[in-house]
Amino acid sequence: MSQPNFAGLAGGLSLLGLLAAAPAVLGQGLGNSPYSRLGLGDASLNAGGVRQMGMGGIGVAAPNSVNVNELNPALVYYTNRTTFEAGFTGQFKTLRNTVSSQRTGSATLGYLALAVPINRRWASAIGLKPYSTVDYESKTLDNTIQGDPTSQVEKRYTGSGGLAEAYMSHAVRVAKGLTAGVSAGYVFGSIDQEASTRISTPTLALDLSNRDIYQQHVRYSDFAFRTGLHYRGQIKEKLSYNIGGTYSFRSNLNGTRSISLLREDYNSIRIGSTAVETDTKGKARVPALTQIGISLDNNRSWSLSAEGARQEWSQFRAFGEQGGSSGIALSDTYRFGVGGELTPDATSVENYFKRVTYRAGINVTQLPYRPGGNTLYDRSVSWGFALPLPTATPLDATVVSLGFTYGQRGNTDVLRNSDGTTERNVKEDYIRMQLGVTLNNRWFIKRRIE
Repeated sequence: MSQPNFAGLAGGLSLLGLLAAAPAVLGQGLGNSPYSRLGLGDASLNAGGVRQMGMGGIGVAAPNSVNVNELNPALVYYTNRTTFEAGFTGQFKTLRNTVSSQRTGSATLGYLALAVPINRRWASAIGLKPYSTVDYESKTLDNTIQGDPTSQVEKRYTGSGGLAEAYMSHAVRVAKGLTAGVSAGYVFGSIDQEASTRISTPTLALDLSNRDIYQQHVRYSDFAFRTGLHYRGQIKEKLSYNIGGTYSFRSNLNGTRSISLLREDYNSIRIGSTAVETDTKGKARVPALTQIGISLDNNRSWSLSAEGARQEWSQFRAFGEQGGSSGIALSDTYRFGVGGELTPDATSVENYFKRVTYRAGINVTQLPYRPGGNTLYDRSVSWGFALPLPTATPLDATVVSLGFTYGQRGNTDVLRNSDGTTERNVKEDYIRMQLGVTLNNRWFIKRRIE
């Protein structure tokens, strides 16, 4: 007869409860990032979990039976036990340009996933993960009023919110070594943005002047779809190769936008409000994403992967505007990374550290923003560990994973425009950390009747 494992079932119910609370849980940013003002924010489309972070964001062609690999839905097939996984993310960063710097950071729930093997040819997974994050605040002070060099203008830009994706994936074995997968996700969330100005004069100090605020609130919700393929072959007895790819289809997210013009006095008390738009319908066109990877492994203790990705952000539109509310046109992005993992001896009894999995990788990504036509990059190195708990049995096991990434995004170049004004790029130095907990369990066990 079959007997369910209620500990695993409780994990699944906890996941469903957190899915209901997703906007509050995943709506927190990871520290001030001026780049999240662009498009839908810092897009984390199909970025993977803690295992992928430790290998430089690599995993589209790296099968694994311990973690839930939602990067490529075809790899869900390799889940041989019911697996529940949760990730928690923290980040510290320093922002700087040529005149100032700022330190910031935060922490939030990273993702949730539950994978279940249904039979020998079919496995399924559900999960919740971030889709994009908006979290920025910047302020400039300059003398730009024509004909009045004694006055000053303070401009302030802020944004918060983001989108999350609740998804379901299915993977099937099509033929020997070949698996295919599909993923359907529901993307939802909201983004709030403000742009405000204050003007000082020789007779009125800046901190005593009124503030004019342009305020925008947008809610998005719609479905997104992804498909994946994976093929595994053998070069020789102890050396196998993997080829994998995913394609995230272009999606048109339904949106509702409200815009208001506000005025506040120097005590931040509202003294005027005008509704410009109220629940205006529109769409955000999110471009397709292509990811392709290859990997080698010995089916036991090590793997090495390489991966590339491309996304046509030049096709992004939001409410018919190129580049969205920022008004800044975006460009296509490319990403390349290599990474791997090593477990010295997974069966070692005398030496625990031989059972630990060690991971490392590097990643280079072009950013979609091209100030002055110059390309900006996000370069990072990653490392991580998977620490199995000593209570593991053939029926259930718990693994605690750590992933770390150190990276630099952008630069501090000063750009001089044709009208004589200057723009200063912002450089981000960041350390990102992720803690993942993975529970593997057999939910249904056939027992003998004695």
